[in-house]
Amino acid sequence: MFERRLRQPGPAATAPFESLIGSGEYLQFTLKSGLSINEAIALPLAEAGLTAASIVLESGSFAPLHYLMPALSTDDYHAAWYSETNSPEGEAQLERGNVTFGERDGHPFIHCHATWIEADGRKRCGHVLPHETIVAKPIRATAWGTNDVRMVSEPDAETAFTLFHPVKAAQAPRAKGPRIVVARVRPNVDIIETLEEICRASGFSNARLRGGVGSLIGARYADGTSVDDIATEVFVIDGFVSTRQNLTRLEIVMVDTLGRITQGQLLRGENPVCITFELYLEEA
Repeated sequence: MFERRLRQPGPAATAPFESLIGSGEYLQFTLKSGLSINEAIALPLAEAGLTAASIVLESGSFAPLHYLMPALSTDDYHAAWYSETNSPEGEAQLERGNVTFGERDGHPFIHCHATWIEADGRKRCGHVLPHETIVAKPIRATAWGTNDVRMVSEPDAETAFTLFHPVKAAQAPRAKGPRIVVARVRPNVDIIETLEEICRASGFSNARLRGGVGSLIGARYADGTSVDDIATEVFVIDGFVSTRQNLTRLEIVMVDTLGRITQGQLLRGENPVCITFELYLEEA
């Protein structure tokens, strides 16, 4: 039977997630050609004063594009790893991508998973490298952000990866928007059950997922199909979370270690997180 729990190198955290509540802001902008994807996202968000955000990207293109695929660990230490860098020739036409925006080592930093069509016509999916990948044609961006919470990428003792997690921001909050939660879900817990737990802990009856980036240990979809793989890269297409369990739904796109791309609505209780899942929930 396919094992859907991974032994991580460090001690398991006492809580299945980290989350902070803030006030949300909505922003639309265009990623400018000639900039790295990291800079093209960071500049308008910094100008807007946002310290954490979840972004959905659509249309436009990259050239060059540099990306990683999920891979099995080869060091007998990490639970999963990354492939070597892939650098396809020509221009890659973006279909859709999700981004987590925050900071690493005091500088703006993003985490992006996306799908695109390469110059040879093949559809691919993976982890887009932020500084090496350049925007070729302008990309539409929709962002949900906050200045109440910082998303900080730091070493994580449990997984031995450097990962985003929410930290309370020091600056005074601005005018109030919708209540939001910035969260990071830890390994080996079901993503849907944990999202419902985050809502309860935050005092939300219902919430909409805005973007979302992470990894799962394979997948079990509502249509009966499944993915049996340890390492995957995932981003959220649509999500609604409710403390009434029968109302929660989560639709994702996933790529596995063989490059197979799947999409569908996840089954509740059947989809444990692999390494991490970064999420932005807006109270509905």
